[in-house]
Amino acid sequence: MDDPGQLRLLALIERHGSLTAAAHALGLTPAAVTQQVARAERDWNAPLVLRGPRGAALTAAGAVLAAHGHIIDRETRDAADRLAAHLGHLALRLRVGAFQAAALHLLPPALTALRHRHPDADVAVRDLLSEHGIDEIAAGRLDLAVVSSWGAPPQPPPHVAVHPLLLDPMVVVLPDDHPLAAERPGGTPLRLEELREESWVTILAGHAAREQFDRAAEAAGFTPRIRFETASYDVAQALVGTGIGVALVSRLALTGAAGTAARAVADPQLHRRLWAVTPADTVLTPLVAVFLTLLHDVAEDVAAGWTALR
Repeated sequence: MDDPGQLRLLALIERHGSLTAAAHALGLTPAAVTQQVARAERDWNAPLVLRGPRGAALTAAGAVLAAHGHIIDRETRDAADRLAAHLGHLALRLRVGAFQAAALHLLPPALTALRHRHPDADVAVRDLLSEHGIDEIAAGRLDLAVVSSWGAPPQPPPHVAVHPLLLDPMVVVLPDDHPLAAERPGGTPLRLEELREESWVTILAGHAAREQFDRAAEAAGFTPRIRFETASYDVAQALVGTGIGVALVSRLALTGAAGTAARAVADPQLHRRLWAVTPADTVLTPLVAVFLTLLHDVAEDVAAGWTALR
């Protein structure tokens, strides 16, 4: 009963749902895995695996052992990754995730600079909801994630690090023929209470951005009249352009949609924060530190390039 390989085998059977798939993961034949299962059941003196026409499942006893096997499997994969790093396979890998506005405005310049510095880099990018960023890094599925927060900063586990990138102010988007757009020149901020009688296009209820807006409206002394809800700032701005209402949008996501004008918010000054999330230890993936520096440079350029709203 001192063979950790048996525990890992049970974990793989539980994960893949068949002896054949577990055999493939281990680089063994199905017959060899069948023999190992039989030996494990003799050693542990209990039935561990239920075989059926559609695959294999663990008994209750097998599941108890598999819980420890998952730890062994995770450590085995980590050991393999570390060895691969020594051999150079991870040195050029970079897996990045970002939410839409960051993917549109922050990643492209940073990726272009990275390509010039490291043309042989193995880069993968995918869309990411901010609330999933820390989990994706913690699970090792991404090397760097760009996320946003609307209140308190993210609280990562000890093996994950969070790096501030950008303060992204919220702005009011109005129809371009709105009296307030005409009366206030570009660069003149609005107070939220001045919009108390407006119809609003808002982010969907339950999102952190919507919670921030609801709190700000309450503090300004009004309950907003909401005509349309969406998960997309692009959709919100397009609707404002039709004259349906006004919207609160992040500066980074501002598109200048046809028929719209934008003004800063004077009171309260609302914003979201952008963060880069990485493993705390990036020695195995050195491109993470390189790309993080490039992202900081791009974020500074973006903020410096924000001119007065028109």
